[in-house]
Amino acid sequence: MLIVGHHEVRALLDGHEKEVLELVASAYRLHDEGRTALPHSVFLRFPEDHRNRVIGLPAYLGGDDPVAGMKWIASFPGNVARGIERASASIVLNSTADGRPEAFIEASVISARRTGASAALAAGLLTEAAGDGVPHGMGLVGLGPINLEVLRFTAARLPSLREALVYDLDPGRAEEFAAQAAGAVPHVEVRVVDDAAQALGTHALVSLATTAGTPHMDLADCRPDATVLHVSLRDLTVEAVLGAQNVTDDTDHVCRERTSLHLAEQATGGRAFVAGEIGALLRGTSGFRREPGRRVVFSPFGLGVLDLALARWVRVRADAEGVGVRVAGFLPGAIPEPSA
Repeated sequence: MLIVGHHEVRALLDGHEKEVLELVASAYRLHDEGRTALPHSVFLRFPEDHRNRVIGLPAYLGGDDPVAGMKWIASFPGNVARGIERASASIVLNSTADGRPEAFIEASVISARRTGASAALAAGLLTEAAGDGVPHGMGLVGLGPINLEVLRFTAARLPSLREALVYDLDPGRAEEFAAQAAGAVPHVEVRVVDDAAQALGTHALVSLATTAGTPHMDLADCRPDATVLHVSLRDLTVEAVLGAQNVTDDTDHVCRERTSLHLAEQATGGRAFVAGEIGALLRGTSGFRREPGRRVVFSPFGLGVLDLALARWVRVRADAEGVGVRVAGFLPGAIPEPSA
């Protein structure tokens, strides 16, 4: 059994934004081709605590080098006030030959970066579809690790990006984010603004990554032609969803668990408001066309196949570089190596 910890995973991924973008894009294409298995995520909630949850994402990703496994990710928003990360995660990878677990990998960085890469791919596709030229700026609302990765990968996908206006309810958190972003994307000027409307309305590209559990935002402050990366899934009102063109990663997955799109489905009795899925956009088979002067919202549920794509890459690099801890005797029948 190979065990790869947080700092090792981060070191292996750092500086490889282009590779991560392609890994995520490839996983989306395979999913659209029907070469994945993706059961619904399992949500573990607690009877006395409705804010916190742990989610299990089992998945299989086919292709030339198939991989199976599961991400187990906890979200405890109160951790932020305690000075620790909101989310913690791990991934187990299983052999597709005999099912035996092969690797156990700390996954908070993997989870954040696949999310950022997913949003960045959508930003590229949807802004290019607008036909108005490359974007030079974006706004970000909700300033934690997820939007930091959205900014990192959007800057890699759209090298024209030169400015980011950022807003958070916590001014101290916003300043900390700006300092981190200066190191992550030094060619982008990151400016903290003191109201959400400025972050939402200045540029046509916007990313939402808050911890909101219920809809609280319309899109009135956004430009009429905005591309909205609705990463947090529960910010937008039903009216905002229905007023936009909507793109998802997997419509069946995203219309669950009282996301904004799930509430829109309940309100309308169907999913006709979804205009396309990103895998088909990447493959050029969706037929999606932007309507001039209408906002587009990308709502990614976050598919386990993306986590597996990055985890497999981390495992291969860890093996090649001798990174991580190898535990002998973990499985039944395994013979422990003799101690020195």
